[in-house]
Amino acid sequence: MKAATIHEIKQELLASKPARLTELTLRLARFKKENKELLTYLLFEAHDEQGFISGIRIEIDEMFSTINLSQLYFAKKTLRKMVRIINKYCRYSGIKETEIELRLHFCLNLKDSGIPIGQNPVISNLYQNQLKKINSLLKTLHEDLQHDYRKDLIQLEEVGEKKRPGSIFRRR
Repeated sequence: MKAATIHEIKQELLASKPARLTELTLRLARFKKENKELLTYLLFEAHDEQGFISGIRIEIDEMFSTINLSQLYFAKKTLRKMVRIINKYCRYSGIKETEIELRLHFCLNLKDSGIPIGQNPVISNLYQNQLKKINSLLKTLHEDLQHDYRKDLIQLEEVGEKKRPGSIFRRR
């Protein structure tokens, strides 16, 4: 079966009755968890973006409190999972300020967690990639907003530069 284009789907939805739209939406929500989460965001949380952000921050804080620090391997897995969750929520929102705030919160928590960022190349790359994404998003914002977020970003970039020489070659 060949999927219809977005334009064709839009035309069909515009021609449909409200009851049919409700039926289609509920059926779509039943098939995939992400569809249900997106509908939940759109229906219940999109009108209160700050509440949405604070809820995700709490979720990130809880995940940081449960990180297994006994081995960096387990910390890496949890950090990657957090980034996947942040990416998913950023797709749901589609607002650049929300994405910047979530990524900044993640980086600040990573910096304060005590995880040695410079000792592991994967964690260091993960951290640096988040900083790059924040920088690229900042370029698209208004100058006043850029200035507000730039302060936090400068503190984070200093941490990324404080790597111990040769630490990535040490094995533990």
